[in-house]
Amino acid sequence: MGLYWSLLTVFALLAVTAPAALFLGFCGATAARSGFPPLRWSGQAYISVVRGVPDIAFFLFFVIALDQAFELLRHKAFCPGWTEAIWQGNDFRVCPQAKLPLGNAPQWVHEVYGFFLAVITFAIVFGAFSANVLYGAMRAVPRGQLETAEAYGMTRGQVFRRVLVPQMWIYALPGLGNLWMILIKATPLLFLLGVEDIVYWARELGGTKQARFSDYPHGDWRLWYFLGLLVFYLAFTKVSEIVLDRIAKRLSHGQALAGTPA
Repeated sequence: MGLYWSLLTVFALLAVTAPAALFLGFCGATAARSGFPPLRWSGQAYISVVRGVPDIAFFLFFVIALDQAFELLRHKAFCPGWTEAIWQGNDFRVCPQAKLPLGNAPQWVHEVYGFFLAVITFAIVFGAFSANVLYGAMRAVPRGQLETAEAYGMTRGQVFRRVLVPQMWIYALPGLGNLWMILIKATPLLFLLGVEDIVYWARELGGTKQARFSDYPHGDWRLWYFLGLLVFYLAFTKVSEIVLDRIAKRLSHGQALAGTPA
């Protein structure tokens, strides 16, 4: 049953992370094209810095830093009389009340907390990539249409909401579709965050001489379990391609894009 629950974990991660990353990407792209310099610089810095850091390094470093930040805030709130040093060499030590999750918490609490950290990390990483895609899509909308809307008396906000945003999606969809595929392939990184995902269960159930599953002895079946994962991911990406293709046809209905026959 753990393997089946891990499938739901993957689907839940995608269902939560994709909208969150798209929202962060939209905010980042909007900030990057802002006329207010500090806001524009912050949006461009977010896109450049996060995209420039390898995903695996970001996952390993950022998750640890975020976890320690949460525990540090709880430590200052719950243990104001603590006299020992928090950083002792390479060790980070807070009072027992500040630990996340608590040492006596059940396993599902650890799983939920790891999933929560994964959602934040995935959203920040893929939000930067989607911000770059959306920024390019906004620049691809013909400038003449925006100027025409302004000539009709629309404010900059109205031009942005009624002209720019509705038309940018057709330009952004190919890049967003690629990001969706990459996000699907990145879900095994949950294993690095301590979440028992399908890669974890494939290794555990397929391995031999596991004390945890001593009632079901078998040989080394990991090859077959990982082949099953291969089929699962290929089928998932194929279904995604079909859905994305239909969305693209719907968004491009009635639009004449550059390079397409009239």
